[in-house]
Amino acid sequence: MLTKLNLRGIGSVRNLEIEFGDRLNILTGDNGLGKSFLIDVIWFALTDNWVGLPALPNIDQDDSPYIHFQASNGEESESVFLFNKQKWQEFQRLQEDEIVIYSRIDGGFSIFDPLRKFTPKEVYNFTSQQVLNGLILNNGSVPCMGLVHDLDYWQLKQTETPYQILQNVIQHLSHPDEPMQVGESVRLSVEDSRPIPTLVVPYGNVPVTHASSGIQRILNLAYMLVWAWDSHIQIAKLKRTEPIKKFVFLIDELEAHLHPKWQRTILPAILEVCKQLNPEIDVQIVTTTHSPMVLASAEPYFEEELDKLFLFELLGSEVTLNEIPWVKQGDVVGWLTSEIFDLKQARSLEGEAAIGAAQAWATRSPDYVYPDNLQTLEQIQAELERVIPGHDPFWIGWTVKNEARQK
Repeated sequence: MLTKLNLRGIGSVRNLEIEFGDRLNILTGDNGLGKSFLIDVIWFALTDNWVGLPALPNIDQDDSPYIHFQASNGEESESVFLFNKQKWQEFQRLQEDEIVIYSRIDGGFSIFDPLRKFTPKEVYNFTSQQVLNGLILNNGSVPCMGLVHDLDYWQLKQTETPYQILQNVIQHLSHPDEPMQVGESVRLSVEDSRPIPTLVVPYGNVPVTHASSGIQRILNLAYMLVWAWDSHIQIAKLKRTEPIKKFVFLIDELEAHLHPKWQRTILPAILEVCKQLNPEIDVQIVTTTHSPMVLASAEPYFEEELDKLFLFELLGSEVTLNEIPWVKQGDVVGWLTSEIFDLKQARSLEGEAAIGAAQAWATRSPDYVYPDNLQTLEQIQAELERVIPGHDPFWIGWTVKNEARQK
């Protein structure tokens, strides 16, 4: 598990230093500041592999860029970019091995299992379709049969552990008001002879291949967790060794495709489902999010001695990454107007401008610059009526201030 990561000469943060929490690490910040990039680098530090294109030095970088990292057992390692070879130097991977699962924003997954060392592949990269239909290598071997096959096969052997775990995982990851469980498999096509598993949802049975994007993400997440662990157990038996009981789970945009009701339950569910695999597993999660609902949902579970919150910010022309002290905001509005999302008000831009002009008029603010369309009280009042609903609590204070100002 990673405890520290230092980057020089790559990414948006010129000199990045970060110390991770032992359990949960949440990365927030505006688009384009480097959250996904940092997840990619963490994957590289843990596996000595890149997902897609490797990181490149900043254009104006002359000194050799490097990635330096430290594990929880104190071991340190480093990779330097070799300009003459145009690649990153191979490094001695940290000996504190753990299974690493990377849930990518494109719907694919990357899986690293250190027990696969000395086999042709230590890392498997799945597209979203390969998660469903299986992964076949060029040499003809099939490391993963895919969700469609395994779910049907595991269901036939309901006494076996993978199926029971998967059922529990799906139930924990699904929303309490919209419970899901695995249903019977059915053949859907003349051309495809496979029986396709279904999901039992409140309104009927849905084939897994036809599930919505949000439900598919939940289902793929559950399957990849169970497959990675079950596959690891089988490999440990073949190699006559003990299973590794450490997981690092990287998730880019935890809330992708999810309705706010599901956003509110996804993070607590993930913290819980890792225990379903094995109660003795130590899990470190690093996730990015743009969702105030995800952060609000973390409030009952966040433990400051184990978990950390980080914020990417653009200050002038410089991007910074800082740990932010955990402070409960109470609700989504509180998070939206906190330093994490930095909105003056949790409403439309037009509503924010109209209320700002109204407050400036009521307090006779000498420094406020009124927008062109909000120069008079009549214009302010008309705009307020256009953009602020009648039940908004703002109206009570505005009426009092308006009357006081006109006396």
